[in-house]
Amino acid sequence: MTKSTWKRIGLTAGATSALFLAACSPAEDTTDDTGEESVGAGQEVELAFVAWDTEIASTNVVGTVLEDLGYDVKLTQLDNAIMWEAVANGEADGMVAAWLPGTHASQLESYGDQMQDLGPNLEGAKIGLVVPAYMDVDSIADLSDQADQTIAGIEPGAGVVAAAEQALEDYDNLSDWSVQTSSSGAMTTQLSQAIENEEEIIVTGWSPHWMFQSYDLKYLEDAEGSFGDAETINTMVREGLEEDLPNVYQVLDNFSWTSADIESVMLAIKDGEDPEDAARAWVDENEDVVSEWTADVE
Repeated sequence: MTKSTWKRIGLTAGATSALFLAACSPAEDTTDDTGEESVGAGQEVELAFVAWDTEIASTNVVGTVLEDLGYDVKLTQLDNAIMWEAVANGEADGMVAAWLPGTHASQLESYGDQMQDLGPNLEGAKIGLVVPAYMDVDSIADLSDQADQTIAGIEPGAGVVAAAEQALEDYDNLSDWSVQTSSSGAMTTQLSQAIENEEEIIVTGWSPHWMFQSYDLKYLEDAEGSFGDAETINTMVREGLEEDLPNVYQVLDNFSWTSADIESVMLAIKDGEDPEDAARAWVDENEDVVSEWTADVE
């Protein structure tokens, strides 16, 4: 796929920032016109992300830290597969949005050998079927006719949707069930409305997510393992980033936080705060954590 094709698709996918991607960044220059250290010195850094609440939060936080180091940071929202392709092709410098080993298994197989995996930036991530705590069901195997035998999903092709569709095959009691795909936002809206009316609903869920701070929810036990084990969210960067932008590489390599951290940012955004403002507030309030991410910057 050419760069111009990628841009067009990214914009069509609903980019929150109408940003044109630059070519791979030149070697890093850490001095300004006076000869003093300025770290990023206005160099461009491209971070791609998918429009999931987790990735909106994490990408804005990392972007804020890099901006504070003097970089011109551009955040570009893309469809999931295109995000991976953009990093693999070097059209984006990196992403902090790789759910492994299950959710993004197909993308990792297609593009993993064309980029560098810097390891987990968050551990203990999970996907599965989620219901309000007031529902009298605790496992997928116990489902019968709840919620009109419908699972409220997110975007078609998402890993959690694929796992839910696999569950329909793995569990005999789900043979007449269906997964209704929509979007992450539509799913949480359905969940909110159902809880407000104390109605039954089953959604494709994942954590970390602000909905676990906002509502009393539970995962349904998955005896067949359709949704896999606990996952990590990993940071992936383009080949050559360490040589071209060593300080950016070091920050991304050091980036790591907890579910409580990311959920606090996600909840602020959900409550109406602009993602950039929510990220700025978290960075300002967590200087000790940020200092660990920037410890190797020279």
